[in-house]
Amino acid sequence: MYQVGEKIVHPLYGAGIIENLEEKEVEGMLQTYYVLQIPVGNLKIMISAAKAEAQGIRSIHHKDEIVQVIASITHTQVDMPDNWNQRYKENMERIKSGQLAEVSLVYRNLLLRERERGLSTAEKKLMTTAKQIILSELILSKDLDRTDAETLLEGLFG
Repeated sequence: MYQVGEKIVHPLYGAGIIENLEEKEVEGMLQTYYVLQIPVGNLKIMISAAKAEAQGIRSIHHKDEIVQVIASITHTQVDMPDNWNQRYKENMERIKSGQLAEVSLVYRNLLLRERERGLSTAEKKLMTTAKQIILSELILSKDLDRTDAETLLEGLFG
């Protein structure tokens, strides 16, 4: 179980700090929830502690390894389907995995595709989501402000 003050990552919302643990009665049973404050977008969410692992909640990467994880995919070759619907589905599955390398791959692939051909509205939104997830983890693991995190990310994906 995570504790107040720990930094964790939610697969769909990004990295945040556990601000509080709250007890709530659900279907007659007392359950613990993490109150997670996510700095990117100033979002606050509640996550069931009992279901956290199944939802893909994980600790953030250490400041010394996060850039290596992101940079490790810069030269990974991935063939994306031409059909945007299939591409969207595959990218969404990667994001849902909660793994930083997979989310970085989605961001990198969509960024490259945008530069070559442009993206649909849905894919632009997906690219923004992937970027926000990466930025939130960079901000918390390396103790950066948003501008510095964006500069670092741009440097990695040029």
